[in-house]
Amino acid sequence: MIEDNQLMTRIFPDRPFLVGMIHLGPLPGAPRFGGDLGAVVEAAAADARALAEGGADALLVENFHDAPFLKQGLAPETVASLTRCALAVRAAAPGLPLGINALRNDALAALGVAVAVGATFIRVNVLTGAVVTDQGVIEGDAAALLRRRAALRAEVAILADVQVKHAAPLAALDPAQWARDTAYRGGADALVVSGSGTGEPTSPERVAAVRRAVPDRPVLVGSGATAGTVAALGADGYIVGTALKAAGRVDAARVRAIADAIRGTGRYSVGSTV
Repeated sequence: MIEDNQLMTRIFPDRPFLVGMIHLGPLPGAPRFGGDLGAVVEAAAADARALAEGGADALLVENFHDAPFLKQGLAPETVASLTRCALAVRAAAPGLPLGINALRNDALAALGVAVAVGATFIRVNVLTGAVVTDQGVIEGDAAALLRRRAALRAEVAILADVQVKHAAPLAALDPAQWARDTAYRGGADALVVSGSGTGEPTSPERVAAVRRAVPDRPVLVGSGATAGTVAALGADGYIVGTALKAAGRVDAARVRAIADAIRGTGRYSVGSTV
């Protein structure tokens, strides 16, 4: 575990920040892949440029349109394609921190891609515990991930969900206990709190409960944030995808609106306590 959030504070600003999502089109091997990986790569680069123009503080790339997802153990062609897209995103927005999420929960693949492309963080949907999802039961494996990160000497932060969206926990743990387990037993560098599904609003009360339970880790909102809701949510960071799009693509003006709203809250800094 990286102490005192040194890694997080090297990656993100010491103010509320915006992580802009890049939802990749279907990749080779996915049922909906259209046969042209180059087009997927160019669309990802275009979204990266729009996010940078609009003032996002970081980018997060994920294989969003590969549904139905594998639980773990992504195919080699998926990992290779995700790497190619991430390299294009990094080239399109070289000044922004880059993160990787390998859906549904292939944390080792995400870490491998991050190391290969020079990304500085990953998102892990299930780091600890077990949840029931549309892929079946997914179990976290923090032990394998942290050991691999240590072996690779990778300075890659782990942003881990607390009772991730599109899932129901098997254990009857409240979000506060789940947050403590994820941070202190699972080794997460930051925690992500979301609504029930993609684009669904996140409860400010849930954010506050996680913050109280784990006051020494940054808390991010992982779904449903808009320019009009960030002030009430009071998080350290916001991972936003749906609200940034117009006609299916990232719109720089929408990015600017929510980036300005997030910075205008000025309520917390990374790793602050309440």
